[in-house]
Amino acid sequence: MSQTKVLVIDDDPNVCEIIRLYFTKQQIDLVVAHNGKQGIEMMEVENPDVIVLDVMMPEMDGFETCREIRKKWDTPIIMLTAKDEEFDRVLGLELGADDYVTKPFSPRELVARIRAILRRMQPKAKAEEDAATQLSFEHLTIDIDKREVIASGEKINFRPKEFDLLVQLAKSPGSVLSREQLLEQVWGFDYFGDVRTIDVHIKKIRQRLEKLPYECIHTVWGIGYKFGVEE
Repeated sequence: MSQTKVLVIDDDPNVCEIIRLYFTKQQIDLVVAHNGKQGIEMMEVENPDVIVLDVMMPEMDGFETCREIRKKWDTPIIMLTAKDEEFDRVLGLELGADDYVTKPFSPRELVARIRAILRRMQPKAKAEEDAATQLSFEHLTIDIDKREVIASGEKINFRPKEFDLLVQLAKSPGSVLSREQLLEQVWGFDYFGDVRTIDVHIKKIRQRLEKLPYECIHTVWGIGYKFGVEE
């Protein structure tokens, strides 16, 4: 198996050195960029497995860098933030980040989160592979094999976790799934984030399906969500 490559985008040399020392022990290949522009340029040539992205950087901050990266790549992103505030976490997730770590952080925790993300990207279990490959509803088709969504005759682009979340809901129409269940099914047992990740992704899914003549994902207050086609 090839060595994991991580791109760290952080303007603090001390943080980069701490990460470098620990990653070396863990046999993780590290490449470093000290600002957002340089990080985007390195994406073109390095093709990392995971990106660790600091929020607080001059000129182009982590949020803007995340937004630019997501225009071209689906590489998993872990945001580093010095402020343990809900606004930062939610904004990062809305822009396409997969997880976040609050400074000061343990390098061991950072490596654990990186490995958790990489495990979640591995192929689905055989039981899942044997399931139906296409889910069809009025005005909506979800092709699991091709990872395509056709809504009102138009192909809609979904990010990986958005697609997986939509599939989990659509597989059980009418069934109420809690946020905890959805986290377990889509992100895995070892996800370090919080349940509000689900709300952020549901908001994105609804926006992408806004051309449908009905709302297909319904909020069940205090519990979670259910899938249902009701014109």
